Amino acid sequence: MPWFMGAAGVLGLLAVGLGAFGAHALRLEGPAAGWFETANQYHFYHALALLALAFGARSGIQSDALWWQLAAWSWFVGVLIFSGTLYAMALGAPRWFGAITPIGGLALMLGWLAVIVLWFRSA
Repeated sequence: MPWFMGAAGVLGLLAVGLGAFGAHALRLEGPAAGWFETANQYHFYHALALLALAFGARSGIQSDALWWQLAAWSWFVGVLIFSGTLYAMALGAPRWFGAITPIGGLALMLGWLAVIVLWFRSA
């Protein structure tokens, strides 16, 4: 069983919990509300993508394991950096955290690029 199935579960659990926290416990306004919402959306989307990747890897399409791992690690790290910095800024971290956010976005994009490579290699 790929490690990223468990990682998807952890990310999904945190996405739901943080989304509920943001909706019911926080009273965010202005840019902070948008940062939190964006963080949660990307967090949840990539938790689901990681889960789908885990099921794909489990289904026996195991050729090119390096690309599977690259996609999984890129999404996992991307969520931590991209969503993490946005969550932090929404909760009061310094605005310079926003300079780190694009690194997470690039990691998310790298994961999708790895999926494209897998698709081409499987054709």
